[in-house]
Amino acid sequence: MHGSPLRAPDCETRSLGGVRGDATGSGGSVMATESFEVSAFLPAPPWRVYEAWLDGTEHGAFTGGPATSEPAVGGAFTAWDGYIQGKNLALEPYCRILQSWRTTEFPPRSPDSRLEVLLDAQEGGTHLTLRHSEIPEGQGESYKQGWLEFYFEPMQQYFAT
Repeated sequence: MHGSPLRAPDCETRSLGGVRGDATGSGGSVMATESFEVSAFLPAPPWRVYEAWLDGTEHGAFTGGPATSEPAVGGAFTAWDGYIQGKNLALEPYCRILQSWRTTEFPPRSPDSRLEVLLDAQEGGTHLTLRHSEIPEGQGESYKQGWLEFYFEPMQQYFAT
């Protein structure tokens, strides 16, 4: 990744909306889904958080689990040694990352969920909002806790050093 602006450009945020929804699985069947939103303050500017999220080596460093990443639209990524995998669907530098996302715990016929990461520059760092939608029914609360425990907490420590 290149460049390191002092602050993120004005970002237009988009909402995936909804708390519950439906997704179409392979074979055309409709599956119930869940959604949630979590946020945290990170002591680093948006450009730094954005670049670290999309860099496999750095992503692994802040989570503690092996990760890979192709930091381009259509690029694949993995995290936690393949437990998580997906693709970058949209990238708005230093503002927004939209990814397809699934874990090895998704039912085999479930479509990927959607993960939207929004970065908002604030005094002393970044307000990160994570919107996770189209999660297979019954799994949302586990992933919500996982984002807090295995991402936000270690990221706060990582960027504070």
